[in-house]
Amino acid sequence: MLSDIEIARNTAIRNISCVAAELGLPEDNYELYGKYKAKLTGITAPRKGKLILVTAMTPTRQGDGKTTVSIGLADGLRKIGKKSILALREPSLGPVFGMKGGATGGGYSQIVPMEDINLHFTGDFHAITSANNLLCALIDNHLQQGNPLGIDPRTIVFKRCLDMNDRALRHVVIGMGGKSNGVVREDHFCITVATEVMAIFCLATSLEDLEERLGNITVAKTYDKREVKARDLKAPGSMTVLLKEAFRPNLVQTLEGTPAIVHGGPFANIAHGCNSVQATDTALRLADYVVTEAGFGSDLGAEKFLDIKCRKAGLSPDCTVLVATIKAMKLHGNGDIKTGFANVKKHFDNLRNRFGINTVVALNRFGTDTAEEIALFRQLCAENSMPCSISSGFADGGNGCIELAEKVVEEAEKQSNLQFLYELSDSIEEKITKVARKCYGADGAVFSGTAAKKLATLAPEYTGYPICIAKTQYSFSDDPKLLNVPANFNINVRDIEVKSGSGFIVVYLGDIITMPGLPKVPNAETIKLENGETVGLF
Repeated sequence: MLSDIEIARNTAIRNISCVAAELGLPEDNYELYGKYKAKLTGITAPRKGKLILVTAMTPTRQGDGKTTVSIGLADGLRKIGKKSILALREPSLGPVFGMKGGATGGGYSQIVPMEDINLHFTGDFHAITSANNLLCALIDNHLQQGNPLGIDPRTIVFKRCLDMNDRALRHVVIGMGGKSNGVVREDHFCITVATEVMAIFCLATSLEDLEERLGNITVAKTYDKREVKARDLKAPGSMTVLLKEAFRPNLVQTLEGTPAIVHGGPFANIAHGCNSVQATDTALRLADYVVTEAGFGSDLGAEKFLDIKCRKAGLSPDCTVLVATIKAMKLHGNGDIKTGFANVKKHFDNLRNRFGINTVVALNRFGTDTAEEIALFRQLCAENSMPCSISSGFADGGNGCIELAEKVVEEAEKQSNLQFLYELSDSIEEKITKVARKCYGADGAVFSGTAAKKLATLAPEYTGYPICIAKTQYSFSDDPKLLNVPANFNINVRDIEVKSGSGFIVVYLGDIITMPGLPKVPNAETIKLENGETVGLF
């Protein structure tokens, strides 16, 4: 059996200029990054596409193949004569060299060039990391050069970052070694995909909007309790210059030649978990069907896609696809598919009845799934009036997703009525409680002393922000051990953090962290060069 990278290398793909031409793009609308990648610019056609959001049930530790299904669906739509395009996130190097792997799909449903996309791609994440750390350097330089703004070093909330899992950098002390090396203080690193700069990058609608949002970042407070913004340090201009080229969406393709716009990549368990507004907006101007995905389940990426991104960008999905697997249902049902199907039902209810969007359940078929198990899945969906399809995109590419594509087109033609889980006029406590009750099935929320104090002293201009809840992806609750559809629980709000640049409030549940660590046996141990070619990369 061929590995993903062997399949990708054995597939002849088109020059990216041919893909751009198929989209009707003149040469002025793209800049080549080699033969198979391009940066897009100046797409001004009106939005015309139907937006299809792919999400999933609560996943196993190995994931659920949501990206593979998204790619297969886009190829399947093309197979049935629809002009389709993908709008996906870029992979982070943290999972690539850690445990979960990349984000280019798998088998015969991949985006290519997969090696490039999973590693340095067009350098977007390096630019985001550099812009983030430039602001950090300016903060510490300000302290070193006399601190004219009167920044209290104990209140600095803006963190350094690195696009790598490195737990040793979660809590550090900087400025050691003498006066010339800066002011000694405690500092922290987070992974690049969890930074506010990444969130801003993915929510901004133009370079002007990007610069404005960067300037709004709160970095610290002064000794007399005034907020210090990035603009007070004269940082946004140079940060925007670093991000200028990265801000242009990337055009690549699937193994079958379907166009794919891959741009931005916040994690869904600790950030808002969807690709850039720029990429989604561009895709909607270029195709009739746009397939995008949000990380993890309806309780994480999809909730934030709908309550944050759609609200801010004026988007509304025409259909959602809920990816399920036999393996995940067995996990949640302690080996019993019928019991574990309750988890699928809860996610479907969130999407169809809470958010008001027509939904298709897609079973991502694995080679170990039996005919009896698949038949039971179809039966359970039928009994619960849940449109469903079997997706075999991994093994069969677009041909394995034709039924899914037809179901999606059917549902997308029906009326959807996007409803948000909360109103922006609600208090922050009300917003958190509404998401907990409606989306997670919790009884309510319990606030730590730290969270309660911050909420009590929250500046009035921030109370109208949406919330971005950071929690485990393995449970509806904040406890990863509570599987399936837990009941009689509260969520525990440990802390909150205002992200005044991205325009939302991050709510930290349980012990969620923003700098992951490597597993005992990371992927990095098996990745190497042999005869000039990368091996071990999936």
